[in-house]
Amino acid sequence: MKKLVIGSTLAVGLLFAGANQSSAASIQGVGYQGMAPIDLSSVDLETALKMVQQQRTNLLESQLPTQLTEVQTRNEQLAGLNEQLNQLNAEKGATTDTAKQAELDGQLQTVQNQINTLSNSQQMDMLRIQSMNSKRNEAFDAMTNFVKKMQDSRSSILGNIR
Repeated sequence: MKKLVIGSTLAVGLLFAGANQSSAASIQGVGYQGMAPIDLSSVDLETALKMVQQQRTNLLESQLPTQLTEVQTRNEQLAGLNEQLNQLNAEKGATTDTAKQAELDGQLQTVQNQINTLSNSQQMDMLRIQSMNSKRNEAFDAMTNFVKKMQDSRSSILGNIR
């Protein structure tokens, strides 16, 4: 429980860090890349932390489709380059002219380099997606644990009162 209170105090302290002392009660929060500012003027500690955690979760949730779209775009580009590579290979096999074959070899090498570059970028995107998905799951777990601990605390307080 002490860790939860200390962590909660730290999080709220970080929220208030950007405000001066006289406006701490009416802080609007800080907007960041599509995140709406949080109005903390009439919110208790539990609700403020829950709102911050929920906003973090929503931000991670909104970033995943963007990354997935990028991966799909790269897949389409790779499919086009592979088709181009197959056509060049077929054309190279059909020609007997050595000058033409040398030219096709150069084009094949260029297309192969583009495929390798896109494949490397796609692997990095997949790692980013895995990381984002992991962070999103951690954010959901943290939010769920926070709500459960606050509920347990309330139950304990009510039990002590009785």
